[in-house]
Amino acid sequence: MTRELAGMYAALMTGLSDAGEFDPQRQRNINDYVLRQGLAGLYVGGSSGESGLLTVDELFAQQEVVFAGAAGAGLNLIAHVGMPNLRDSIRLARHAKKLGYHALSALPPHSYPFSDEEVYGYYQALAAATDLPLIVYEIPLRTGRPLPLALLVRLLDLGNVVGIKYTSTDLFKYSMLRKRQPQKLFFYGFDEIYAAAGMLGTEGGIGTTYNLLGRLYVAVDQAVRAGDLARAKTLQMVSQDFVEALLETGVLPGMKAAFRVIGVDCGPTRAPMAPAVADAEDRMRAVLARPAIKAWLA
Repeated sequence: MTRELAGMYAALMTGLSDAGEFDPQRQRNINDYVLRQGLAGLYVGGSSGESGLLTVDELFAQQEVVFAGAAGAGLNLIAHVGMPNLRDSIRLARHAKKLGYHALSALPPHSYPFSDEEVYGYYQALAAATDLPLIVYEIPLRTGRPLPLALLVRLLDLGNVVGIKYTSTDLFKYSMLRKRQPQKLFFYGFDEIYAAAGMLGTEGGIGTTYNLLGRLYVAVDQAVRAGDLARAKTLQMVSQDFVEALLETGVLPGMKAAFRVIGVDCGPTRAPMAPAVADAEDRMRAVLARPAIKAWLA
């Protein structure tokens, strides 16, 4: 099953009601669009899904709605279960296992400045909680610090741990980790520089903007694997143009504004998250009208 998990995954967004509650129908609206992207699978309940602002019960409900909607689509489903509370992480992991998810992933514990040994103990307990393959996570942007190379090597040696989602610009450390753990799966998490990591070797990517432009990222990955670096560069620049505009609106508010522009009713982000600008939809409408970007909309 390990190698079958390789590929490009949307870090799935979450549908919310106008009042900010989890909305199963709006989740289905997002799912229906993303399922047309030709991706290998969905990464459910991660940061792109506003999981840090959702309750465990809401994440249970999202797991259920997504699983039901993806049944028969031939996609891999990875449940992100990384909560600050280990007990909640284990509850989410066991729920995903019961539903039939194919793998788990989790942020490191991130509400306090946990030590290396505390981070290791968290993943050790989570890996032992179910027999699903587990993908660990390096994301200094969320944890406030990069995990040391030696700790990442140890984490990848844990039972049930099959790989890592690596969301850091430190590509030298990425290369050193691949060198030390060549048998593991490496997913890269910064959409706008995926091709750079791909040049160093990846088994796939997991990203926010894949929700909207998944076909673009599949093409970037294919170009890298074919050794067509000119095409990979050209396609990556399309991604960068979109991400540059998205950063001005706020990533998740801008993504939801973009979905509304193309007619996908997904709802707002949950408070306190809000657009960074008042005209997010107008900005996204202008960006999505650019021919190079519009060509990749599903």
